Amino acid sequence: MGCFRSFLLFCFAWSFLLLGTHQLQSSQTQVLLQLRKHLEYPKQLEIWNNPSLDFCSISSFGQVNITCLDNLVIELRIKGDKIKQSKESGYFNGFPIQSQTLSNSFSLDSFVTTLSRLKSLRVLSLVSLGIWGQLPDKIHRLSSLEHLDLSSNFLFGSIPPRISAMAMLQTFKIDENFLNDTIPDWFDSLSNLTTLSLRNNKLEGTLQGLSSLSSLQVLDLSRNKLNSVLPPMPKGLVMLSISENSFSGQIPVKYGKLSGLQHIDMSHNALIGTPPAAVFSLPNISYLNLGSNLLSGLLSGNLICGSKLNFIDISNNSLTGKLPSCLRNVSEERVVKFGGNCLSIGMQNQHEQAYCKEGISLKKKESGGNNVGILVGVILGLVVLSVLLVLGFIIFCRRYCLRGISEQNLLHKSVQENSADGFSTKLLASARFISQDGKVGIQGLPVCRTFSLEELMEATKNFNSSAFLGEGSYGKLYKGRLYNGTQVAIRCLPLSKKYTIRNVKLRLDLLSKLRHQHLVCLLGHCLDGGGQDDYSPNKVYLVSEYVPNGTFRAHLSGNSPGKVLNWSERLAILISVAKAVHFLHTGIIPGFFCNRLKTNNILLDEHGMAKLSDYGLSILAEETNKSTAKDGLTSWQMTSLEDDAYSFGYILLEALVGSSMPSRREVILQNNMASLNSQDGRKQIVEPAILATCSQESLSIVISIMNNCICPESSRPSFEDILWNLQYAAQVQEETADGDQKI
Repeated sequence: MGCFRSFLLFCFAWSFLLLGTHQLQSSQTQVLLQLRKHLEYPKQLEIWNNPSLDFCSISSFGQVNITCLDNLVIELRIKGDKIKQSKESGYFNGFPIQSQTLSNSFSLDSFVTTLSRLKSLRVLSLVSLGIWGQLPDKIHRLSSLEHLDLSSNFLFGSIPPRISAMAMLQTFKIDENFLNDTIPDWFDSLSNLTTLSLRNNKLEGTLQGLSSLSSLQVLDLSRNKLNSVLPPMPKGLVMLSISENSFSGQIPVKYGKLSGLQHIDMSHNALIGTPPAAVFSLPNISYLNLGSNLLSGLLSGNLICGSKLNFIDISNNSLTGKLPSCLRNVSEERVVKFGGNCLSIGMQNQHEQAYCKEGISLKKKESGGNNVGILVGVILGLVVLSVLLVLGFIIFCRRYCLRGISEQNLLHKSVQENSADGFSTKLLASARFISQDGKVGIQGLPVCRTFSLEELMEATKNFNSSAFLGEGSYGKLYKGRLYNGTQVAIRCLPLSKKYTIRNVKLRLDLLSKLRHQHLVCLLGHCLDGGGQDDYSPNKVYLVSEYVPNGTFRAHLSGNSPGKVLNWSERLAILISVAKAVHFLHTGIIPGFFCNRLKTNNILLDEHGMAKLSDYGLSILAEETNKSTAKDGLTSWQMTSLEDDAYSFGYILLEALVGSSMPSRREVILQNNMASLNSQDGRKQIVEPAILATCSQESLSIVISIMNNCICPESSRPSFEDILWNLQYAAQVQEETADGDQKI
């Protein structure tokens, strides 16, 4: 009987074990395979080539580790072998490096989009994989993440602000990268954070107080360019490493009350004064490195060292007097480095007393001189400021009050009242980029230049009718060929008579700053005559690259030669346009809104890549044509962000139903939108070419986006959300196609 019971117990345990090792969900498996593709098939993931592989049953080994719970991935650790070969701090310029980074086709934005589909992920460690780019804000969509480690890659730019919303985050490590912004001030919102490590980047500026992070135990900011005084630290801190920065000021006395500290490294900074005696006697301190600073003064003869302190470095400072007894090498268990000071002890290369006294005296003189200099500077500054104010007032009165029209009234009043469209002269002149996204794929583009009217007349054979391409709300369009053989598109755009030539040039300069791989490149312009500052030109010629393969609408209607676009090809075009509009909205200050998006403005080049044309022209042209939707709302009366989202919704609709007459699109919009939510309804409305090549899930995602863009009752999405959902739809479609191929 006892044997029988043992057998039953064994069977029960074995069945329980089998029940707990179900294979990973197919959708999760597809995400992992997609990640491998993004990472360009590293050799560490060769084991994933097995089509029958159960990812959850893979034995963990050094470079790859996957942990599952309830058939979902909760832990993903991958360590690659892309080691940085150069020791130079400034060698990485934001572009891929052969054999060290992933290729130019790698998109960190798409990679994070794929990652975010692992909704249950708690641990993510991607180390030395050659990942490069600016970490996108959408990383916060991994809301369950507790551990994030992206060390030893090629990330640059700033730390995304939306990480502050990742409430579960406990470990945040981006060591050995190229982050080159400031330390954000929102880390205190991560109440569960225990480890913050940003070692060996290019972070600069001020370190804000982190004392409210009650759970923080490890803080490593060494080897950066931080230059503030030392802020208060959390009481529970165990390790503090801020070496090789430019921290200044004295070591705060309160650091001597951080009883949990075990490891302190403040070496190679510009700290001054005498280190607090309490720091040496912390109950748990074992490592204390204050070397290579500007510390000075006498160390207390009664200095007490903590019982666990086994390494002390106070070398290369300006300390004087006797070395306290607890710092003398009386035991092999404690290492003390104190060379390079002026201590009265005949060992370890001490300087003469005069060396440190002169240094201290010089600092005092410099400090006193600085105080006097500050006072003199303040007085002189007030005098200069007063003079400048008087001169500025005189110039203002002469230039603005005596003239009939001021620069502030160069724009239409209706435009000035719209905060999204109003561009002041100052704003036009100081436009600046805030995004790195537009820099990808634009290398080698020619710089915008000024064309003469004679050049354009020669390029178009005197604007012959044979060169005429069409006319729209932004004037006539011609095709031309420059003297060097380059084919161009030339748009003749009427200008408002209220614009001076100076104001027009500011606007043209702003347009010339728009560079993106999915925007038709502006090559230059030509103003119709004039040269005086108060001259008002009648029109401007905009010279752009010629995109030869027709419009998106022509391809949808079948009027363009070639095969009918399948669903994946349409998605790729829509994603490209969304990227371009997202750049127009967020990639430059001030942003460009109201771009009158339509399928006729989406051009395809010889490789099938989509490029958006006629963008941003509302800052040059009169608003003469208002487009009104059937729901009674004038789209241009909505906020600017909604204008482009609303127009893009119609582009999505046209991509689904084909390029038919606008009246049919309105009928669909009014009467048949609900039908798109069912498969039977889609068969009646959606183009057969799409139904034959799409997955239902991918199609449903795009229809949902379209509904949100067009429906007037809802809050329209931003283009970041539109782009994310389109990329998600494309990935779902690609996974379905891969699955079909396997079958």
